[in-house]
Amino acid sequence: MGLRTEKKSRKLRKSVGRRKREKDMTERSREIFGNAIARRDYQRAVHSKEKYARKFGDDSREIYPVEIEDNPVIGERLGVKDIRLGQALRSGEQIGPADFDHRKGLIVGNIRMGFGHYRISMAMASAAHALGYTPYWMDLNSYPQTTATKLISAQNDLYSLGSRLSRFRVFNKLVWEPMNYEGFRALTYNASDQKKAELMAPLFREIPKDIPLLATHVWPAQAALHGGMRYVVNAIPDNWPMALHLAEGSLHTVQCNYAYQGYRTLYGFAKKKVLRSIPPDQLIYTGHYVDHEIVANVQTDCQARIERKKRGEPMRFLLTIGGAGAQRDLFGAIIRHLLPAVRNQRAALYVNVGDYRNVWEELLADIPELGRCATEHFLNFEEAAAFADGALTDSVEGVHAFYHRNIFEAVYITNLLMRSCDLLVTKPSELAFYPVPKLFIRRVGKHEMWGAIHSAEMGDGSLECRDIPHILQMTDLFLGENRELIRMCENIQRNKDSGLYNGAYRAVELAMHLREKS
Repeated sequence: MGLRTEKKSRKLRKSVGRRKREKDMTERSREIFGNAIARRDYQRAVHSKEKYARKFGDDSREIYPVEIEDNPVIGERLGVKDIRLGQALRSGEQIGPADFDHRKGLIVGNIRMGFGHYRISMAMASAAHALGYTPYWMDLNSYPQTTATKLISAQNDLYSLGSRLSRFRVFNKLVWEPMNYEGFRALTYNASDQKKAELMAPLFREIPKDIPLLATHVWPAQAALHGGMRYVVNAIPDNWPMALHLAEGSLHTVQCNYAYQGYRTLYGFAKKKVLRSIPPDQLIYTGHYVDHEIVANVQTDCQARIERKKRGEPMRFLLTIGGAGAQRDLFGAIIRHLLPAVRNQRAALYVNVGDYRNVWEELLADIPELGRCATEHFLNFEEAAAFADGALTDSVEGVHAFYHRNIFEAVYITNLLMRSCDLLVTKPSELAFYPVPKLFIRRVGKHEMWGAIHSAEMGDGSLECRDIPHILQMTDLFLGENRELIRMCENIQRNKDSGLYNGAYRAVELAMHLREKS
């Protein structure tokens, strides 16, 4: 009996301590923008948090020392500094404050979950650097000693698995598309996410609370608020409004007017129920989140595309293989279809497989001719970047393949190649919002559908081609005539003049202004 009583006592002390720490956090799961969450759904959210705490641990009492390092890949180009967290301090250990720039510093909070959130983060860092600020990169999925990273990594593994399985029609129709379209849209999903984000709050214990934070995924925004950060902007991706992306207490930004209306009214977030709206001062339309280097050169790059097309130079196709490699079959069909044009110097290919070397090996196995004509730019970012820079003025022929293990290199090489390509071939993910002519192939998740629709209406991308025959039809339209490519280039130039692609600058300025007006 004595042993059992002692165990109960320890359990009670832990429970009391946990409740005290939770009491210090603002409760964000019972009510969302004035909309009450049903008791049953709230309890489900609480139980979800408890389940994750049991599985991954509860480090809410830990103190992680903070260090600042130059980012080895984009540090020189974009001025990015990494926020690193060390091992939790032992009892009695002391640490000094990290060397942050409290006047010009801006934290870009993100996670690695696919390439899209990293891409938005690079756009924000680029814009911040161009505006004279110091961007600090904080990836919540890069601290393996923490509960936050363990939780996020597990979720990322599930998401990557779902992306790969989405190529199977039954799974895609019954599981993947409904979850990415209506499942994440439900307000109750946000209540559950907010509870999970409480487990991520310890990451911010030693981060200065007066530095603005610009989050490119909702978890860094939610976790930052739970961790006491005072100036948080939540940069919402895509063009399909979902409760998944809400972080009440932050300033929300969106890229499209359609998304603005959806988030303003929370339309469909509780099926047919009319919900209380997001206050107007907590939601801002900014335009597309795009890197400074790309925005600043839109007019020049589009004019170069028009001139290359008129001169009959090989048309440069940039194929970016995302979706955890789920679309290899589509890219294989495109490459196979274009190889005769490559031989005849009517087309040239850039193929970026990101950090999926296996995808390139599978393409070589399926298309033996590809290996005989491809130049591999693998695992040497400086050489690949030099090729991309040279392609802005040099002629390009043949097939050029790119693969990098490092996530920064894998993502950023697409940005560098984008400026010299003529047509970007991609699923309608975050790349749908970039100022380059685009051919959209089948989406990976129904929420991406609205990115293609928006791009087609803005005139800088095609409609979504969901099967190989229609993809090849659109490919031949671009390759066989001048009109489609030139029309898109001219639309992009007009969009640039209207400020459509200035969203990253605006988001950065909003984040810095939050502190100025406080």
